[in-house]
Amino acid sequence: MQESRDRYGGQTSRDARRGDFVVLVSDRPERAERLARGIALVLPCRVIEPGVALPAGPPAAFLVDLAADLTKARAGGQEGAAWIAAITAAIRASGLPCLYLSQGNAAQDGAAIRLLGAPTVIDPRQPAGIVPTLLRLIGQGSRRNRNLGAGTPQARVERATDLVVGLFEAAARDRPPSPAETEEGTQIVLDTVSEVGIRAWLDLVWRHDLQVYQHSLSVAGFAAAFATELGFSRSDRRRLAKAALLHDVGKALIPRAILDKAGPLTPEEMRVMRTHAVLGADLLAKESAFEPDILAVVRSHHERLDGSGYPDGLKGDEIGDLVRLVAICDVHSALTERRVYRPALSAREALTIMDAQAGQLDPDLLRVYRPIVARAGSAAPPD
Repeated sequence: MQESRDRYGGQTSRDARRGDFVVLVSDRPERAERLARGIALVLPCRVIEPGVALPAGPPAAFLVDLAADLTKARAGGQEGAAWIAAITAAIRASGLPCLYLSQGNAAQDGAAIRLLGAPTVIDPRQPAGIVPTLLRLIGQGSRRNRNLGAGTPQARVERATDLVVGLFEAAARDRPPSPAETEEGTQIVLDTVSEVGIRAWLDLVWRHDLQVYQHSLSVAGFAAAFATELGFSRSDRRRLAKAALLHDVGKALIPRAILDKAGPLTPEEMRVMRTHAVLGADLLAKESAFEPDILAVVRSHHERLDGSGYPDGLKGDEIGDLVRLVAICDVHSALTERRVYRPALSAREALTIMDAQAGQLDPDLLRVYRPIVARAGSAAPPD
């Protein structure tokens, strides 16, 4: 590969060794030009184009914007695959902060996360947020992660995100999630929430801009906190957190056009969306390691006590305790997540709505859950 060269903010080799610059990896020349000029207002920027190697000196952070199909690049199925593999492997191994511009495609974004090692993900349609996010990552001292080991909360969340991406990628190929990877992800959730608390867990999870993975990890975090609040045994805490982590795995089988739609779903689209519960349970049933109560949560987490839920219209005692617990965590997470059609709701707003659903959600469990809502606050960061 060619050697890298400075494009903006011409800096000395001494500066390069200090890492006071940003590396922009891009195969979009025009957009790279605009991005680099914006970054150069605050930090020197080096643009790495296809075929060009990374600079020898470590940067303060990486910004990755690739139009190439990374799902094919991972398999070596396109021109430039070797360059992409080498660049992404080097970025991942560096442990330095990495900001990835989402392509708006779950398969490609998932491949990028696995290639880059769970970078921070941002929507390129919000260009005003790119430079501030880079500065935030650098200011947090993220470049020191390579020396901190895998035991830090941030490193654990990145590993958990990587695992969840893998679970959903397997599901998208109609393969059940790996029981071993599910167990590892569950343990990460339990250990980290126990150590740093639900608020810090959410702060780390919401560094990533991929909503379906954020949601799974958020619900699992709420479930871990809920289990502790209820005084569950270690085995019951694990069972609840695992069920929460897997509850939406069926969404991997829903068409992206429906899953990512910005506006309201049509009645037919809603019908398709609602199949995710049955699809997920049927998928897990192919793997004997997943217990029946886990399958029940995946199938029935949208059931409601008054019979208004789906897919089976269960009511009252027909809905098991584990399902009731995850349903509360799922509703709370959905309300406090930022969606394309509305901002995240505050803790008070979420509680008001959840209290109004007492005929649908278990009121006794909801009463125990209230302190978790207060401790968590609003999950999503401000726009």
